[in-house]
Amino acid sequence: MHTPLQGKLYVGGEWIVPTGGASEAVINPATEDVIGHAGLAGPAEVEAALAAARTAFDLGPWPRIKTTERAAFLELMCEWIEARADDLRTLIARETGSIHPFARSMQFATGLEHARHYIELARRQAPQPLPLEPVALPDGTTMVGGGLMVREPVGVCLAITPFNVPFTLNLGKAVPALLMGNTVILKPSPLTPFSALILAEAAEAAGLPSGVFNVVNGDLAAGETLTTDPRVDLITFTGSDRVGAAIQSQAAPTLKRCIMELGGKSAMIVRADANLEAAAQAALASLTFHAGQACAALTRLVVHSSVRPQFVQRLAELFRAVKIGDPADPATRMGPLIRANARDRVQRLVDSAIDDGATLVAGGRIPTGLERGFFYEPTLFDDVDNSWRVAQEEAFGPLGVVIEFESDEEAIAIANHSDFGLSGAIYSADVGRALELASQLRTGKVNLNGGSGKMSAHHPFGGIKRSGYGREFGEVGLHEFTYIKTISYHLA
Repeated sequence: MHTPLQGKLYVGGEWIVPTGGASEAVINPATEDVIGHAGLAGPAEVEAALAAARTAFDLGPWPRIKTTERAAFLELMCEWIEARADDLRTLIARETGSIHPFARSMQFATGLEHARHYIELARRQAPQPLPLEPVALPDGTTMVGGGLMVREPVGVCLAITPFNVPFTLNLGKAVPALLMGNTVILKPSPLTPFSALILAEAAEAAGLPSGVFNVVNGDLAAGETLTTDPRVDLITFTGSDRVGAAIQSQAAPTLKRCIMELGGKSAMIVRADANLEAAAQAALASLTFHAGQACAALTRLVVHSSVRPQFVQRLAELFRAVKIGDPADPATRMGPLIRANARDRVQRLVDSAIDDGATLVAGGRIPTGLERGFFYEPTLFDDVDNSWRVAQEEAFGPLGVVIEFESDEEAIAIANHSDFGLSGAIYSADVGRALELASQLRTGKVNLNGGSGKMSAHHPFGGIKRSGYGREFGEVGLHEFTYIKTISYHLA
């Protein structure tokens, strides 16, 4: 299995050993075995990364070369990654605890697909002509005024990524930022640093200029130094709303731009005319494919009273049939949570639901025989009130709740009664009515009857309310890493 350089960080185009050789073990959440050691940045390494990225932007060639030239470098990075696909997927699966189908798709293939789409979009970028306008002059003649809208890089971009789909999100942040001429400091989750160091190896192999791409693995203190330093111009963060709020506060004194993709408590509305099997299968996939560790997971199942008993019975059957275990086993359908504290968070919400009077219909415990590793059974509650803690707090685990409704208006009110607004879904045979309801949901995305079937590289993704702001993916995601300059002129 491929493992990036042990105990080192990538700063200024070089692999460096942190002061004192500081490092941390990286473990497999399914077995609790150590799979390697990653370097931990201290103040000296953070300062070196900031200086390298700032110098590379202010004085280096990267922001000044053509976009097509930058795209060629990023294409080489993708080719280096693809040539090592099997080994890298194995590493990602062991680092994240992903079952192999998820590691092959969302953890790897989706990231490369989005990266290549960004490269294609970047090659087509050009100044946008603005309308020509007649302008009357004092001497009675008329001239013509016009303009160009030009997109230019923001500067030094700090990308802070989570543990759940780290490789895809590392690519999803670093690639568009680099393509548009920015320099990047990537700070991964300390739980999954290898998925970031892979990109450092790819950048070195592709020959990116010194300081253009840096990887700094570190603790909260390292993160706060990066988020507050005036040399950073933009922060793109994916993670919890609590941490996002702290980062926004840290960025405020220097007026940094922020892109925040935060948590969710997304609702799936199942109308009386819905295909219940399709809806149940979608809920199953959303809550179990990566043990529910997804910000867009459909955790609130808002089901019409006339079909609720059948839906609950079928989903409970599906939950109980899920094979939980080592992701290395091809028969496994759900792996572990990332760490013990993540499992404990799910357990606290389970306990609160029971205390509130919800009906436990599946799961609610650590699987028998899987005491090693951070496993938890897929868990489903019925008879839940939307105001309860289990319906309002993000579990980030395999925990779903069923909430009954009688009318479409009530379903929309339930779905919108949340601090979050990231994703959502509607199942109904009446597609026109489903589209009408989708327009009333206060959320960044809605899937109708399963949506497009993939995390499309064309579809902007992001949330509202405590789910954040800004968008990733598609041309909108590319443009998040630019500012607009208007150049005006006149014709004689």
